[in-house]
Amino acid sequence: MISTPLKALRHNLLKTGLIYTSLTVAIAAIFLITAISSGIIGMYSSMLKTDGDIIVTERGIADTFFSEVEPGLTDLIGAIPGVQSASALIYGASPVETIPIAGIYGVSENRFSVYELTQGRAPKSRQVLLGHTIAEALEFPERVKISDVYFDVSGVFQSGIGFEDGGIVMPLEDASEIFHKTASILLISVAIDADTESILRQINALDPNIEASTTDSFIEEYNQFKIVSTSGRAISTIAFLMGLLGIGSMMSMVVNDRRAEFGIMRAIGISKATIIQKLFTEALLLTLASFASAWALSEGVLYSLKNAEKLQGYINGTITQEVMLFAFFAAVGMALLGSLLPALHASRTDPILLIQKGT
Repeated sequence: MISTPLKALRHNLLKTGLIYTSLTVAIAAIFLITAISSGIIGMYSSMLKTDGDIIVTERGIADTFFSEVEPGLTDLIGAIPGVQSASALIYGASPVETIPIAGIYGVSENRFSVYELTQGRAPKSRQVLLGHTIAEALEFPERVKISDVYFDVSGVFQSGIGFEDGGIVMPLEDASEIFHKTASILLISVAIDADTESILRQINALDPNIEASTTDSFIEEYNQFKIVSTSGRAISTIAFLMGLLGIGSMMSMVVNDRRAEFGIMRAIGISKATIIQKLFTEALLLTLASFASAWALSEGVLYSLKNAEKLQGYINGTITQEVMLFAFFAAVGMALLGSLLPALHASRTDPILLIQKGT
């Protein structure tokens, strides 16, 4: 009796389960790695783009955490026609109370307005704003210890950006004392009809040690983003290859167990293309089931990571439509490529030999 794809899958439950598990793990790995790496880049990009059409860093620096610029340049930049605002920021990290490491953001006074307060007010000297996530982790304290210095908590904010919600915002001068630098970057907001290229030239002419670029171009060229993105693609490729090998091995075993069935199909005149299509259909059905399971599993893992107290919201991956499509086509590619050689082998073997070996 010639089995339908669903009957064939049920008939080989053990091997079907192994293929299903292999595919689910591989697809979930692609989902998670791609979503987390994209989430990290997206959160940092969103943070930079808040009131930042142009970013100014130290010239030739590879990482904004090591960049140092003079915050006094904001006055000169603010006087350039077309510039709406210029603010200075310091990026740093430090132990905070019982939390081993947290992001610390020192900002100039004119930037406090971008943080949406859920309670309290903007900080003054020796005061800080807590991101909502870190505030919850510390049980909304009135004072916090940062790098052996105590600060009063003036309020709590929530931005929806994991890096900020899990961090602390303080006046630029206080952060300068802690991290021994003037400012990491300058963020410049320009008018909609402003000549951005002209503004960039004028900013770069102010100091030979600085480099101004549009925020979008900076994000595209930022080395750390390239490293994260490249690493994510490399690990996703490894997961793809592991899934490919897994399904190829399992499909070969399935084909070997069903030699008699394929021999009968060949003997009664069923074409090679039909046999290949049959195996492809089985692989595709398994892929769709594995894809759905991997999606659900990945959403659960991402939710757990996002809400894990120790991670403070720093890992906040999202399965976007782009990630979905990438994972789907990668999964289908794994299934079809993994079943191709076994299917070709089944369709080309002499039917008499298949029947003899299967009995």
